[in-house]
Formats: sequence, structure tokens, C-alpha cells
Amino acid sequence: MPKRFTMVEAQSLIPKVDSLLREAIEAKSCFEEAEDIIQAFSQRIMMMGGIFVDRQQVTKARNIRERAAQDLRKILEGVQEFGCVVKDLDTGLIDFPTMFRGREVYLCWKLGEASIAWWHGTDEGFAGRKAIDQDFRDHHRGDLAQ
Repeated sequence: MPKRFTMVEAQSLIPKVDSLLREAIEAKSCFEEAEDIIQAFSQRIMMMGGIFVDRQQVTKARNIRERAAQDLRKILEGVQEFGCVVKDLDTGLIDFPTMFRGREVYLCWKLGEASIAWWHGTDEGFAGRKAIDQDFRDHHRGDLAQ
């Protein structure tokens, strides 16, 4: 059974999740930059038949790409160990499973938001976000089974 969060539990993780997401975005950026260098190198080899290319540069890019990929995996695993779900790394979108009116829904937070102020059904995405209002607070059960 997945972890289900109360509002307080989810909110308390925001500083940690925020920091990890920023690290993950940086690792992804390093990965993509290295990948671009490798792709450009491959194209030069195809065009020039492999002569007069700097193989040291591509070796360095491959090492950077591998290190970035390892860092990214480790960071995302760290976020997921909390029990939350990374929905979109590019925008920093995170969901926290919870219960509302007897069904599982997600508390929804996006990088840059001060606090968790939105929720949506598991079958809805970001576009289906609804503001956390008093009705939600009154019927929200967090990780308590119903």
C-alpha cells in the first residue's frame, strides 16, 4: 500500500523535496548538455569519417553524462523514498497520495509554490487541480484508512 500523507506531513517535506528537485533539474541539465556534445561528435564523425575529431572531448562528455545520470537516479529515488510521486521533473511537479471522501487523490505541489494549496484525482492531471478549500480540509483523511 502506498504511503498516504496528511496535509501536515506533506507540507513538512516541501523544503526537502524542493532542494532535491532543484538538484535533479541541475543533474538533468548536465546530462542533456553532455548528450548534445556527444550527438554533435557523432555527426562530425559521420561527416568527416572519424578524422580530425577530439575524442578526449567526447570521453569527457560521456563521463559527465554518466555521472549526471547516476546523480539524477539517486536524487529521484530519494524523492520517491518519501512516498511522493514525481509527475514532471521539468516543471518540478510533485504529488502526495492522500484520501478524500473515501478515494485516493493527490495533494499537488509545484516547484516555486510556497505551500501545498491544490489537489486532484488520480485520474486527473495538473489541469484538473482544485484549490484546497474548507470542504477538502473537513473530509481529508491523509494516511488513515477508510
